[in-house]
Amino acid sequence: MRSVQIDQVSRAISVGAEELFRRQRPDGAFRDSPPGSVLGTAGAIAALHTADPSGSGALIKTGADWLRRQQRPDGGWGGVTGAESALVPTVIATATLHLVAPVGSAEAVVAGRRRLAELGGVAVIEDLAVTAMCKQFLALAELPEAGDLRRLPLELVLFDKVRRQRISFRTAPFIGMALLQTRTLPAPGPLRRLTRRLAQPTALRLLEAIHQHEGRTGVLSEDPWPAALVCLGLAHAGLAPHLVAAITRFLRDSVRPDGAWDAVSNLDLTRSGFAATGLIAAGYADDRRLTATRDLFHRGQQREPFTVLGVPAGGWSYSGPRGWPVTLESAEILAALARLPGHDTDPVLRSGLAWLLDRQDQRGSWSLWVRDTKLANDGPCPGITSQGIIALREAGHAHDSPPVAAAARWLLTQQRPDGSFHNLWYRDFTTGTAIVLDALCHAGLRADPVAVRAKGWLLRAQRADGGWGSGDAADDASVEETGWALSALLAAGVPADDEVIRRGVGWLVAAQEPDGIWRPSRICAYIRNYMYYPNGAIAQSLALRALGGYRAAVEAAAR
Repeated sequence: MRSVQIDQVSRAISVGAEELFRRQRPDGAFRDSPPGSVLGTAGAIAALHTADPSGSGALIKTGADWLRRQQRPDGGWGGVTGAESALVPTVIATATLHLVAPVGSAEAVVAGRRRLAELGGVAVIEDLAVTAMCKQFLALAELPEAGDLRRLPLELVLFDKVRRQRISFRTAPFIGMALLQTRTLPAPGPLRRLTRRLAQPTALRLLEAIHQHEGRTGVLSEDPWPAALVCLGLAHAGLAPHLVAAITRFLRDSVRPDGAWDAVSNLDLTRSGFAATGLIAAGYADDRRLTATRDLFHRGQQREPFTVLGVPAGGWSYSGPRGWPVTLESAEILAALARLPGHDTDPVLRSGLAWLLDRQDQRGSWSLWVRDTKLANDGPCPGITSQGIIALREAGHAHDSPPVAAAARWLLTQQRPDGSFHNLWYRDFTTGTAIVLDALCHAGLRADPVAVRAKGWLLRAQRADGGWGSGDAADDASVEETGWALSALLAAGVPADDEVIRRGVGWLVAAQEPDGIWRPSRICAYIRNYMYYPNGAIAQSLALRALGGYRAAVEAAAR
């Protein structure tokens, strides 16, 4: 068992906080150095190959070179640099290389197809939307693994409520994939041609509404992958050339120096929200350097509604003031604003809280984008609902206030039989279980049997080395999961001198590198169950949050 002294913890906090502040830009945003994305790169070069083959030839070549270098020894690809082979990135990379560079990539494609077969092929993908996406790319590359394609019902865009609840944030890539079927499927019959002709203007109006919301930049949520899907569909269908040109510019402008593209090009508000809450928990609420970050949050609040998903103004995106507003980042930012100086007179905090309350589902939960959605990957989500509770409590809502109580009641119905909880946008199950336990404690339910079982699950999930991983014995411990678990157990009343806490703190202190960095792990979901990526600001924040909570508990026990 690692033994750690409180002065070691304080030093780890100090060095870690200064390392995080070194990542802060003058505008208050926090930087990161993310790994290149296989999907982002493959999508970008496939789109440029279709929409701008001559003008983007050099980018296509360097992107294909990068993809070939990322191929694993087993023939597959992981989602990001360094990740183990996974089915979805293997499909997309194999198809893309066969499409854009068939001669130079012949060996890579053969190896990729072999690995695809070993992984079970697209038939083993459980998410029907992900299956359709993979089969579309294989069909675009004219590879037989595509099998039979189902025609996507573009007509869904004619029914706004149904589209929002059933397709939600996938609206833009859904339209792109449906339009791409002008290339990957034979022409439909007369009736289907008629209904698609009726739906097409509405689909284009939705894409145009996104384009206008984003300042006519073509960034499509500042994510190269969905941007590429829309570009491919429009280009093959011969539609909206101004949108194709704008997306092409975005893809050209967002390429990395190594020739790859990121999973998401701009996560300024995600990183900054977590950085702020971590630094505040570590005792830096009054540090003047966070003033710039508070101002960033003020500037980043949405001033216009996002009509495509029916979201009013007042929330935050993960990128900036013209991004797609989401509950997850909004709740994190509100929790930070609620603990910064001047919070009691902050009009942005007040309007943001009103927005958060408006976004609560009728069932008491929160989803990511659309209220009361029926899309599993949008919500309802135990993790996001827990963040909503914590934000409201930090802002002064009583534990028995109607919105907090409604959210807590919903959480009590979501526990898995073993005591754990899902978390849609982070690796299961430690992250979900920890944040739900923390939220239930904030809601005054520490002694509830559900909270007790969640606490027991976390205690059992601690690894022999003192850290926490996903809960699966095959997974190593991570900074993020260890930080979340420690914070939750401390909130649940586990004493700071308990062996479980001391071992976890010891693991976290030992995991810090001499320069103050905690290395992130791939726990952030890009495509749930199929692709995960690391976020350095989140790892740094969660470590600081846990160590700050531990130090506060030690000091409280000594008084």
